[in-house]
Amino acid sequence: MVAAPIHFTGNVDFRMRLVLATLSGRAIKIDRIRSDDLEPGLKDYEVSFLRLLEAVTNGSVIEISYTGTTVVYRPGLIVNGTITHNCPVSRAVGYFLEPILLLSPFGKAALNLTLKGVTSNGIDLGVDTIRAALFPVYQKFGIMRQELRVVKRGSLPLGGGEVSVFLPHVLLQPNTLHAAVKTPQVSKIRGTAYSTRVSPASVNRIIDAARGVLKVTGCETFIYSDVARGEESGKSPGFGVSLVAETKSGWCYTAEGAGSAGEAPEDVGERVARALLEEVAIGGMVGTTQVKHLVVLMVLGKEDLGRVLIGGGVIDEAFVRLLRDIKLMWGTEVRIKQHEDAEVDEDGEDGERPMEFVLTVKGVGFVNATKKIA
Repeated sequence: MVAAPIHFTGNVDFRMRLVLATLSGRAIKIDRIRSDDLEPGLKDYEVSFLRLLEAVTNGSVIEISYTGTTVVYRPGLIVNGTITHNCPVSRAVGYFLEPILLLSPFGKAALNLTLKGVTSNGIDLGVDTIRAALFPVYQKFGIMRQELRVVKRGSLPLGGGEVSVFLPHVLLQPNTLHAAVKTPQVSKIRGTAYSTRVSPASVNRIIDAARGVLKVTGCETFIYSDVARGEESGKSPGFGVSLVAETKSGWCYTAEGAGSAGEAPEDVGERVARALLEEVAIGGMVGTTQVKHLVVLMVLGKEDLGRVLIGGGVIDEAFVRLLRDIKLMWGTEVRIKQHEDAEVDEDGEDGERPMEFVLTVKGVGFVNATKKIA
């Protein structure tokens, strides 16, 4: 007897729910997608992601209602392969690449993916942030040799960028993570400031402004400049920066931003640098952009307890929804306990140190069946 699809409502966490369904092999039904909006149903980028998901898998069945407000997804096997995908300019390529990173290690073969569109928009994760901040998290679980190359940079509104991603490492199951220790100290700050079809001086202005904010850390700071020229500069003018604070133990915190209409390069540099300091102040081992990937990979691990230290600032509504969705898919729960070393002042309030929690996960013993067969 075929199990009934797990039911969800609304467009929130659309990509993550599709990814969890694919990894767990459970069919899902998502209805009432923007049913009360003037333009109800799926957006162009959501349909595009469904097409990419269809290309990465084999045997998946996707049913979309006439109005686009209901989607039924029955996952197939992850096969990967060589794929080229044109992304709509309404979202950056990071919108499509970020969830695919969770699927690619559990496929039948390596994934060689080319994405075309907007490379950074200040909303979705930019390509520089994915390379510098997400790849190190995957390495903690034994997923290695991930490569991302920016062939062309593309800014809003017309895009024209191109990114080549090679994800060759296919494994049976991720390693168990044990990282419930003290918050690591930031040892250095790295970053990439880029520009497309604007004066190269804009990049230098971004770097100088960011350095001015980050000098209070006393850390070694090096921000690369990437001035796209000619065919490599896409179709629209733009600039932005991605910053990463690295620790000696290989963990990192990240922040990024792209220039909006009327915003000066100096404003972008200062805004992103301050956002990076806020990320570091959260504490824990990972920042807000990495914690979802961390939790899903821990759940997919061996039937052993994994632990990691997280800052209280990463526990928001989206994080809680993810834990609920994981319980629906696998029936496993995540335990969150306040870190024993948290400082408390005389009034019983939290001290200067950020509130931190130990997140404990028992892996579900996920096994990559396609690799075992291949």
